[in-house]
Amino acid sequence: MGHFLLKTLITAFIVAGVAEFGKRWNLAAAILVSLPLTSILSLMWIYLDSNDVKPVAELSMSIFWMVIPSLAFFPILALLLRYGSFGLALTLACIGTALTYWAYVWIIGQFGIKF
Repeated sequence: MGHFLLKTLITAFIVAGVAEFGKRWNLAAAILVSLPLTSILSLMWIYLDSNDVKPVAELSMSIFWMVIPSLAFFPILALLLRYGSFGLALTLACIGTALTYWAYVWIIGQFGIKF
């Protein structure tokens, strides 16, 4: 339990720190957020827990394939924010991104790419 709590605290500190950083320096925060911090932390925790590079490599390739549809979120959100409230825009952007993931997984499955 202590190990899980430590991982949670470190991860939360990084995310909260970046959010605070973003209030002051938009470009620098965007660069930091564009780094795959969640992926890096997840890959690091998996390796430290297992001492095995195979699950790290497998997750790394899965993340690679899922980055493409995840990018749909940002233009969808930016567009919807012009016309509605933040909550509605965020909700619809999440739904639009989920639909993008679904379509993308189906399309790449047609090419034999499996996870």
